[in-house]
Amino acid sequence: MRISFTLLLSSFIAVSAMAQQATQYSLYMLNPFAFNPAYAGYDNSLSLTGVYRNQWVGLEGAPQTSSLNAHAPLYIIGGGAGISMESENIGSWKQTAVFGSYAYALPLSSGNLSLGLSAGFLQRELDGASVRAPGTIFDDEGNPIDHQDPILTTGIHSGAGMAFNAGVFYRSGNLDAGLSVLNLSETTIDMGDIRFKPDRTFFAYLRYRLRLTDDFQVEPAVLMKSTGEQTQADFSTLVRFRENIFAGVTYRGYNSETQDAIVILTGIKLSEKLSLGYAFDMTRSSLNTVSNGTHEILLNYNLNKPIGQGRPPVIIYNPRSL
Repeated sequence: MRISFTLLLSSFIAVSAMAQQATQYSLYMLNPFAFNPAYAGYDNSLSLTGVYRNQWVGLEGAPQTSSLNAHAPLYIIGGGAGISMESENIGSWKQTAVFGSYAYALPLSSGNLSLGLSAGFLQRELDGASVRAPGTIFDDEGNPIDHQDPILTTGIHSGAGMAFNAGVFYRSGNLDAGLSVLNLSETTIDMGDIRFKPDRTFFAYLRYRLRLTDDFQVEPAVLMKSTGEQTQADFSTLVRFRENIFAGVTYRGYNSETQDAIVILTGIKLSEKLSLGYAFDMTRSSLNTVSNGTHEILLNYNLNKPIGQGRPPVIIYNPRSL
């Protein structure tokens, strides 16, 4: 039997709408700025990243996500800055987010630490005409004309509100680590009779780069996110060849109840400034009977030139060159 995602979502509609976790990304290790504003500037130049994710292909109303972000180190202001935009469609729901971010850099003897904050707007929209509720009345062409509900109409319900994110990011040699929280204020978005409250979601990120030979490098990574009530984890390993090609695998889940997907990752550096990444999620949850997996594609452009002037990089003198 075919499952309608819009029908599942419509069951959550009441005076307050059921909140959801933050957007899922499989290529998270290539795009930490998507979930941690403190990462701004860590790509060492102007960096632009675009992502498209088509989740649970074949399942009606399944999530489709598009995002674009840009960030750069701005030494003149003591850190980095960036902007991010994201649009997600899930059944009858649509959410658009726009954020500006600033990260303050604190050079330490052991590495670099950044403190980041971002602020922006969340716009949430519900298309009542695309909802199929149990009591809906349809016209002769199959279009809903009345949901027989005092709250839900067949029109567009929309609203917007401010949101804030915060994070810390640390880099020491080959180690990256970060902690962040999205939707820090949990601001309620008023959509008339319907109200939406996004989850406050916590992220913990860890990545290590291990050089095996001159040509090969292994990069294990972990991303954990939690709303306090729901927790999920991604365990990944990438293998890079000459910094130009990578391939890897991710297991999403930490026990039998949370197993979600096995992800195949691959990518290539198309030029000195342009890189391409692709991920395919093989669904391991019960949704594997009604979906054909998930596709995600990422494109990154890095200017590879210094931005602005200010605090110079740390110089390490080698006695052999004196």
